[in-house]
Amino acid sequence: MFVGALSESILARAQEHSILQVVLHNIRDYTTDRHHICDGYPYGGGGGMIMKPEPIFRAVESVISRPPGWQLPSNTASGLPIWDPDEPPSLPADVPIILLTPQGRRFNQAIAEELSTHARLALVCGRYEGVDERVRTQLVTDELSIGDFVLSGGEPAALTVIDTVTRLLPGVLGHTLAAQQDSYAAGKAGLLEGPQYTRPPVFRGEAVPDVLVSGHHANVARWHWEQSLLRTLARRPDLLIQAAEAGQITAEDCRFLAHHGWAIESKQS
Repeated sequence: MFVGALSESILARAQEHSILQVVLHNIRDYTTDRHHICDGYPYGGGGGMIMKPEPIFRAVESVISRPPGWQLPSNTASGLPIWDPDEPPSLPADVPIILLTPQGRRFNQAIAEELSTHARLALVCGRYEGVDERVRTQLVTDELSIGDFVLSGGEPAALTVIDTVTRLLPGVLGHTLAAQQDSYAAGKAGLLEGPQYTRPPVFRGEAVPDVLVSGHHANVARWHWEQSLLRTLARRPDLLIQAAEAGQITAEDCRFLAHHGWAIESKQS
């Protein structure tokens, strides 16, 4: 599920340039029974299967306690790494261990920016009906959700986190300011990005706004900012309230928005 996405476009180039390293670990490989069982029936009844704690703990603790890039040898005839279920190893405190789950806090650009400051992340993908609660209480340090819906597993969510965080790493995008101008980015006060245009100057009767070809950089910058305000007003007015309360938009911006129908009072008005 990961190989295709990690082998294309920005993620592939980031790995080729040694900006990003992604190592995949199959939790099933860290089981000790002959059938490699990593799930069980829930105590107390109920539908679905629950991921067992031992393989998850063994996988995460075996990996995180070793240098970045470590992989389980393909020939495991010599046995799994030494691991004592009753004696947890000392793990580096600066490595977030994140469980992807619909019960986690909502992933957003601000969280991505925070995660991009870490040299190493561990992403644990839930499956089936969920994971044993002791994974939450004793192992993971954070839980993230990409929305109020349920996936078959945490893999698509993990790819979302990887892609979003990777775009913020220095040297990944061609333009140094590109990520700062994205929707939800801190550089845009968390607002949506406005409309963008490229060649041709006229397509099916619709022309590129004159200001964008005027060469007047201050006017172009102001137009982009005003379009960002208007698009956010039309599609995510809740973001405007947050930006106003945080002092990220000015009184002039609020008057501009009020002129275009923004009736919500803010601290800047």
